[in-house]
Amino acid sequence: MHNPDAVIAVFGPTASGKSAVAAELALRIDAVLLAADAMQVYKGVPILTNQPEEHTELVAIWPLDHEASVGSYAPLAHAAVDRALAAGRTPIVVGGTGLYLRAALAELDIPPPAPPGARERLENLYDEDAGRTAHARLAETDPVAAGSVHVNDRRRVVRALELAELGLTLRPEAPTLWTEETRHPTLLVGLDVDASRLTERIAERSTEMMARGARQEAQAVLAGPVSSTAMRMIGLREATELDDAEAAAAIAAMTRRYATYQRKWMRRIPTIHLLDGRAPVGELADEVLEMARSR
Repeated sequence: MHNPDAVIAVFGPTASGKSAVAAELALRIDAVLLAADAMQVYKGVPILTNQPEEHTELVAIWPLDHEASVGSYAPLAHAAVDRALAAGRTPIVVGGTGLYLRAALAELDIPPPAPPGARERLENLYDEDAGRTAHARLAETDPVAAGSVHVNDRRRVVRALELAELGLTLRPEAPTLWTEETRHPTLLVGLDVDASRLTERIAERSTEMMARGARQEAQAVLAGPVSSTAMRMIGLREATELDDAEAAAAIAAMTRRYATYQRKWMRRIPTIHLLDGRAPVGELADEVLEMARSR
């Protein structure tokens, strides 16, 4: 048997098959599935965020008008992991959002979230003139952060201004973000799928999303209040503004870019064990368990 006090984490880019592997693992051992995904935390979007069919904790936990953040996610993830271990079950953390995965597994020094309304106000400031005024303000309030953030990087300019208003500064991405330190012994595996195969899977899934009702789901979302973080959801606008074929193509293109980013994250993790994501799901689950038992 594997270490009963250990955590298993499965990471990989979108459409790599990580949720399927995690579900197979849960059929083989007494486990609790936990999501580490910045968009699956939202209710009412199972299609757009590809929420798993199996019961998974930390999925659909917040309404769409909630400003999600790593800081608010981390304590929930830690509590869920600890509950599973206390019950003698294995937490299987399934992640596509690198920082959320890291926050679920380790203690991070995370800056506080912005006050209500601050992000929307600063995003509006940024959008007035493509960030020039916002970046100039940042240069006045936090010149160090301004020097490390390009004016075209909307997300980080806004976050740097949020922190400046709190009397804090935007920390540069530390090369030691991914270390061997975790809250519990952890086996971290990554599913590696070559770009061409991943492109095929993403295209297939994007078409399937539209067929399953992504348009109706997106229309329902946009009919109500939506937070600025939820508005970053891939496909939210495209599913309502384009026909099915155009929307599927646009969603696939955005998802490919995101998958490229996820693959970069995966290769930055020093303790990760990369597996061939093209292998059958059952074989991958068996391989993960063999690794867990040999630790």
